[in-house]
Amino acid sequence: MNVYDPLRDYLKAQTRSEFVLSFEEIEEIIDAALPRAAQRASWWDSLRSPQEKMPQREACLEGGYIATRQADGKSVKFKRMPARR
Repeated sequence: MNVYDPLRDYLKAQTRSEFVLSFEEIEEIIDAALPRAAQRASWWDSLRSPQEKMPQREACLEGGYIATRQADGKSVKFKRMPARR
């Protein structure tokens, strides 16, 4: 089991097209502390390096959302991906 599986499951259960979660809220969801690297925008950016597999990015994409770290450096915006046809 991946530590980010609970985040994936949380995202799959969402009905909102976009929303913001603080790092603290994400840590509650995954029941673990985020690494220091989570403060970097590139750590969250789902579209930046698709060939580079990272578990937190995979969890977001599998949950149906694109994640973007916010300018405050302490929260992440999740935006639902367009439905595939």
